[in-house]
Amino acid sequence: MSRIRTLVVDDSVVARRVISDILAAEDDFEVVGTAPNGRLALAKIERLRPHLVTLDIEMPELDGLQTLAEIRAKHPEVRVVMVSNLTRRGASITVEALFLGASDYVTKASQTSSPEEARQYLKDQLLAKARALAAPPAPARTVAPPAKPAPPKRPAEVVVIGASTGGPNALTDILKGLQQPFPAPILIVQHLPANFTNFFAHRLDAVCPLPVHEASDGARMVPGEVWIAGGNRHLETRATGGGICLATTDGPPVNSCRPAVDVLFESAAGCFGSATLAVVLTGMGQDGLNGCRAVRQAGGQVIAQDRDSSVIWGMPGQVAGAGLADAVLPLSEIGAEIASRVQAGRR
Repeated sequence: MSRIRTLVVDDSVVARRVISDILAAEDDFEVVGTAPNGRLALAKIERLRPHLVTLDIEMPELDGLQTLAEIRAKHPEVRVVMVSNLTRRGASITVEALFLGASDYVTKASQTSSPEEARQYLKDQLLAKARALAAPPAPARTVAPPAKPAPPKRPAEVVVIGASTGGPNALTDILKGLQQPFPAPILIVQHLPANFTNFFAHRLDAVCPLPVHEASDGARMVPGEVWIAGGNRHLETRATGGGICLATTDGPPVNSCRPAVDVLFESAAGCFGSATLAVVLTGMGQDGLNGCRAVRQAGGQVIAQDRDSSVIWGMPGQVAGAGLADAVLPLSEIGAEIASRVQAGRR
């Protein structure tokens, strides 16, 4: 079995040792080297040719963002997992790293955790994400042809999007192509921790033509505006006397996620029925599968990102494989497809 060659980069001796020990204990990983700063890391990547790099954010000489930019420019095939603190500064820099092309991130436990709890917390995240990112592409499988729903009686009145690993760049690509006036609100679940989502919304707002906000409970949805689910809060649509508004809740995790794509999609299908357009982008696992089933049962439409343009074809692959997608498209075509389906039938 080919092992995942990994380079561990962190200015902390303790952190390098902990991460190296976690990976070295697994049969499918080989720690080929470590580095205390970005400059040494870049030299070792040239020599050691790792499949995967774990990269600290704050380091001397060349920090994590500068190192990431160099890796992306010179070694685009290398997967990079950022190692972040759950702090305001750590969240801000990690979100920037995701927009600069980091494959994913893991977070260190809070200072109140015991050493054993902190190690286990890091191990659980790191192994799952590293394996998913470094795994070779799965063999092609037959995708069930979708059983087409009846044509919607009206154009899509809401767009709901779910994403995980690779989502920040995919969402940026899509939203940058949508122009005002856009006749429907857009609601997004991107799997991120609680203190990351506000930075994420601000970062998207700065580069996209449509205004982007972090979702707030009771907010009125406005056509042409984008709402991002807050970390650790489910995002739902809810019918009220004055129409349909946003609801944020702390219900139990679904698919081990809060916010969960399924929760958003199922609530949108309940409120908007056949006028729902659901989009599932790159990510691990199957969050969104049941939600897409609910959208299709309500007569709505579903788009899934294709295998080749996904960082991980988990979430969209599950939807496509279940025959729930009306279209399975490369990322470069999804924005135009959303616009087309929202505009269809409008004067």
